[in-house]
Amino acid sequence: MDQDFLIDGPADAAVTILLAHGAGAPMDSASMNSATAALVAVGFRVARFEFGYMAARRSSETRKPPPKAEKLIPEYMAAVARLGASGPLIIGGKSMGGRVASMVADDLLSQDAIAGLLCLGYPFHPPGKPENLRTQHLAGLKTPTLICQGTRDEFGTREEVAGYALSGNIRILWLEDGDHDLKPRKTVSGFSAAGHMKSMAGTVMAWSQETTQTV
Repeated sequence: MDQDFLIDGPADAAVTILLAHGAGAPMDSASMNSATAALVAVGFRVARFEFGYMAARRSSETRKPPPKAEKLIPEYMAAVARLGASGPLIIGGKSMGGRVASMVADDLLSQDAIAGLLCLGYPFHPPGKPENLRTQHLAGLKTPTLICQGTRDEFGTREEVAGYALSGNIRILWLEDGDHDLKPRKTVSGFSAAGHMKSMAGTVMAWSQETTQTV
């Protein structure tokens, strides 16, 4: 732990990825750990942080619910400033963490503070409420973006997302039969969680090379 960050990967990595957690699980959840390990394996430096409400759960028996995503914007901006990455920085996160990152991305891009945005399981809508879209700001997004999404994600399936108005700067990696943690049902699809993580990391690396042109 470096201050309030959990950092993995080489200090001299060409690109750093800053990840925030989802609404209900901490930065060291199984899903975050496996995604981080896969990204580190292909050469990234990965820094993780927690929003205040989640960090407070570690020292309290009360489970404070997450605030609205908009309320977390200042915390994400502060984390970028604290991290002080020296080279190209990609911001993002799991589910809600990626959503908050997407809300600050264009501001940071305009300051040359980031090179791209990575969302692992974007929450396009709440489960069971496809009419409550969280996509309005994605239509005009200027930041180079990669969304890694399972085809059966209850927060946005492949069929649903196909009908959304999304910026041309957004690329989506669809992982067959993946859920919100990108996990497939091996007995149904033949794909494995480890295989999907490897595919995710390889795609992120190829995309980041195009985006930063410095890797």
